[in-house]
Amino acid sequence: MLGLARWIMRGTPQAVGVAALTALVPWLFWFSAAVAGLVTLRRGLTSAAPVLIAAAIPAGWWWMEGDSVPLASILLVALMATVLRARMRWTDTLLAGTAVCMVLVHLGIFVPVGGAGPLLDELRRSSTEVSSMLDRLSAQGVDTQQMAALVIGGVTGLVVLMVSIGCLALARSWQAGLYNPGGFRTEFHTLKLSRGQLALLLGATALGMLLAVPAASLLAWVPLLVAGVALVHGLIGLKGMSGFWLVGFYALLLTTWPTILIVLLLALVDTFADFRGRLTRSD
Repeated sequence: MLGLARWIMRGTPQAVGVAALTALVPWLFWFSAAVAGLVTLRRGLTSAAPVLIAAAIPAGWWWMEGDSVPLASILLVALMATVLRARMRWTDTLLAGTAVCMVLVHLGIFVPVGGAGPLLDELRRSSTEVSSMLDRLSAQGVDTQQMAALVIGGVTGLVVLMVSIGCLALARSWQAGLYNPGGFRTEFHTLKLSRGQLALLLGATALGMLLAVPAASLLAWVPLLVAGVALVHGLIGLKGMSGFWLVGFYALLLTTWPTILIVLLLALVDTFADFRGRLTRSD
């Protein structure tokens, strides 16, 4: 991919063409977002505007067709790339992206056109157990359509945020490979939330629970999860361990909930204990 990224960065026409084409092809919007992120990181938002517009036009067409994920991901990656370029800190970038994604979820951007009613009807037809459960909830006074809209919006927002962070990381790795070899590895291995940033995330979680906005509580833990993943990368790198450890780690992370909880806990403790700093001083 680095060779393709090098070709893309040779000129704006190449970047515009790749961004537009991959945004139009289903399930390739992530590559378009990464291209937009790479150009934004390298040249700034103003110079990257033609690439962003080229990516946003086909993604906007998908939005009109009922899929808001491509356009939201591309714009969120561009925003986070702008913050990362200006602040040079991943933690600030993650917090900014999370805050914007919370706003998008609250505005109902990710709820399907026509609400959650059609999806609930489909679920009722496909499963008698789900239909009975929904009937029980309705009998208890629960607005099932509103509940479904909250779930759909929150889960979709979580997917968009995670995909956007992954696309930005890919763009940053391309930038480092082209202009600063090894820079992204060093940058990511030292990623750690400060105590103030952790307090901000805890406050957002508490506020989401008080205001009955579960999506805010869900999304608030994404920066901490990324910090936990960075911690594992950093520890494996400091110890000079084989890359197979990372393969096993990601296999567990993607398939088991306890691993996610352990990573969150490690990142939480690392904010105060600084495991990587202690290991470096010990060595």
